Amino acid sequence: MTIGVVVADDQALVRGGFRVLVDIAADMEVLGEASDGTEAVALARQHHPDVLLMDVRMPVQDGIEATRLIKGDNDTAGVKVLVLTTFDLDEYVYAALLAGASGFLLKDTSPEKLLDGIRVVASGESLLAPTVTRRLIEAFTARVGPAFVAPAVLETLTDRELEVLREVARGLSNAEIAERLRMSGATAKTHVSRLLSKLDARDRAQLVVIAYESGLARAPAAAEENAARRREETTRLAVNPQPGPRRLRP
Repeated sequence: MTIGVVVADDQALVRGGFRVLVDIAADMEVLGEASDGTEAVALARQHHPDVLLMDVRMPVQDGIEATRLIKGDNDTAGVKVLVLTTFDLDEYVYAALLAGASGFLLKDTSPEKLLDGIRVVASGESLLAPTVTRRLIEAFTARVGPAFVAPAVLETLTDRELEVLREVARGLSNAEIAERLRMSGATAKTHVSRLLSKLDARDRAQLVVIAYESGLARAPAAAEENAARRREETTRLAVNPQPGPRRLRP
């Protein structure tokens, strides 16, 4: 089966590079190109691609809002959105997850990993690059006054399912979870499927959100310490705001 792909990026050179790369793959074809979020939504409705490569920062309408519109429309909800991000766009990762993105890849990823990522997302799985996952964890711990998911949402899960959910939150694949928890790949896949069903999660990426917002998964110590310092600094500035520059009298 040929995987239909739409490329959305405001830079023509980047779009052209992705088009050439995708068209070279024997199992993929580019159905269209969009230079902004509005065009991306229109192409999703016109072509119903299997995967939409979505840049975040685009004119007219950004990639996050475009993703929200695509996933919120019954006609295009089946389109898998793969967000391409860079280190300076980390603040958008969490918002894009909530909007319905199925995965993230860094723009400097290798051509082979990009094509593999498209295949993974097209197959119905979610994709979180390890570096993006680590930064996402830091984003969770850095949020001030978050609206956490109630821990009660996890009460229907077995101990084994809770273990699997923790590993999903670390960004591990089914194969990696199977190796870490000493189970077969098929069993790991079954556990993940049950988690999606029991937690009414849209995809693997949303499982990560639930794991952290419910408090089941915790960030590494270094990330927690950094986040604690940021929260302390935010509180200090709120209580004792820094004075502005003094004006000299004439």
